[in-house]
Order: sequence, then C-alpha cells, then structure tokens
Amino acid sequence: MKDLRVLYWRRRSLIFWGLVFLTGGLFFSGWLWWRTQTAYVSKVAPIYQGDASKKAIALVFNVDWGEEYLPRILDLLAQGKARATFFFTGQWADKFPELVKKVADAGHEIGNHGYAHLHVNNLKPEEIKRDIKRAEEVLTGLMGRKPALYAPPYGENKPHVINAAAELGYKFILWTINPGDYLPGTKPEDIIKTVISHSQNGAIVQLHPTAVTTQALTGIIKELRRRGYALVTVSEIL
Repeated sequence: MKDLRVLYWRRRSLIFWGLVFLTGGLFFSGWLWWRTQTAYVSKVAPIYQGDASKKAIALVFNVDWGEEYLPRILDLLAQGKARATFFFTGQWADKFPELVKKVADAGHEIGNHGYAHLHVNNLKPEEIKRDIKRAEEVLTGLMGRKPALYAPPYGENKPHVINAAAELGYKFILWTINPGDYLPGTKPEDIIKTVISHSQNGAIVQLHPTAVTTQALTGIIKELRRRGYALVTVSEIL
C-alpha cells in the first residue's frame, strides 16, 4: 500500500507541474506575441492622411486592371492640371510597361501595389516581402528608381504587413476618402458627392481606373479646384 501511495502522489505531482509549465508557456507565448505586435504598430504606422496644414489633396489610383481607362484618365488629369499617384501591381506592369512609362512621363508618382494582388493579411512576413520586392524589380526596371510608397491590396494592414513593408523601406499608404468606385451600382455622381463632401486638407482619395471614375474625374477636379485645393502626389502631400 505504501508503494502504491507513493506512485499516486508522484503521478499527481507530474500532472500538476505539467499543467503549471503548460499554462506558463501559453501565457509567455501570448505575451511575446502581444509585445511583438504592439512593437510593430508603435514603430510604424500606416498613413491615412497628409499634412493637414496644406490646402492640398492627393488623388490615388490603385491599378491591377482597368488599362482601357488609363489613357483617358491621364488626359483628364492633364486637362485639370492635376498630379496623382498610381500604385501598380507588378503583374499588371509586366503586361503594360508602356502605360507605366506614360504615367511616369506625365509627371505622376508611381508606387508599389505588390506583385500579384494577394490577400497579404494571410501571408507570412517573408512571403509579403517577396511579393513587394518582385513588384519593385519590375517598377524599378521601368522607372529607373525604386518606388518609395506601398499601398496594400484590399487595404489589408495587419501589423506584420505594415512591418514587412517598412523593413523594405516603404511608407505604408492607405486613404482618407474611399468613394467605392469599384462597387457594383456606383454612379459618377456618387463618387463626386463622397469625395467633395469629405474633402479636407491633406486628404488621400483612393480611386481605381473604372468607367465611373473616368466619368466622375472632371467633376472631382473642378470642384476641388473651386474650393482652393491643389491636386498633388502623395509624397508631396506628406
């Protein structure tokens, strides 16, 4: 009986200490993850708006499709004497290098939108970096210089995504105003109304090369000009 009792206490002791170490390990892992994520956010923050002291607004076009509308958009920007920022995916730039060069030659800014328009929130940091660098190689080859800005596909911005872009030297660009020009049923007047009603100093307006955006662009430029806004690139507004 004595031997059995010793065996019983030893087994219970092993279970107890096993649970203690398991709980401690889980707690430490959770704390370490929290510290890591918090560090990412505190060191690098996404940019939603430029300098609020400047009477200026930046129009941004994220491009992974819509090449049929880009020439007209460039014409409208030129007519309105407006400069904009275009974020190209590498896979799109590979297909339409002449359009990329045309945008750059017109004096607009070009940024990195990743290569394959992936859901980067679901990727590991090294996978995100590979996607960004692959696009960087394409865009640098076309422009002769590395882009300074990165806009994530779908606006996905978990801390590890922001940190991955920052480690590659990019500023992480989101938006102040998103008129939803890619949504079914959106009308040109809806886009104009959203942009104008939310216009403010330093605003970054996210757009895409769509038919409705092309139809709305002249109205946006004219009304923003009437309100005294300069239309500049993202880098200029920062």
